Amino acid sequence: MTMPPRLRKVVLTAHVTTSVGWLGAILAYLAVDITAVTSQDTATVRGAYAAMEVIVVSAIIPLALASVLIGVVNALGTPWGLLRHYWVLAKLLLTVFAAVVLLIETQTVTDLAATAASSADPRGLPGTLPHSIGGLVLLLIAVILSVFKPQGATRYGWRKQNELRRDKRAQRSAPMA
Repeated sequence: MTMPPRLRKVVLTAHVTTSVGWLGAILAYLAVDITAVTSQDTATVRGAYAAMEVIVVSAIIPLALASVLIGVVNALGTPWGLLRHYWVLAKLLLTVFAAVVLLIETQTVTDLAATAASSADPRGLPGTLPHSIGGLVLLLIAVILSVFKPQGATRYGWRKQNELRRDKRAQRSAPMA
């Protein structure tokens, strides 16, 4: 089931926008995360952890969830399909994994922000750099897959392609009434 071209463009635009927003929010978060673990100024560290919580809750989570949801709708409404090509399936698995880790890690970020706010000296708190960098890497891999679209259909994709070919041949060879 393919969406009409105009709707497909609207959905694709929404998907690209939320995905780029998610990537940008992670970059902003990474900058604040680096500040939190490297700054020697107590007020800066405290503010950085507070900012990390705001960025995660207000930007990264909504954009991540929207990107995954709109991406699924986009894939289902286009000829690429959700399970027909390995690159689409890989993107889906990467983004769902990143979103799940993000949701789990949100509690850590909230706890760090609370500790930084209540601690006399928040310097030395661990930060979340491995998760920040890991999330960024996963999303960059998804971008690469989107741009280069490596060839390779899944078994399901091959089966669907063969069914379409068979149906087209049957229509061409059917006698006209």
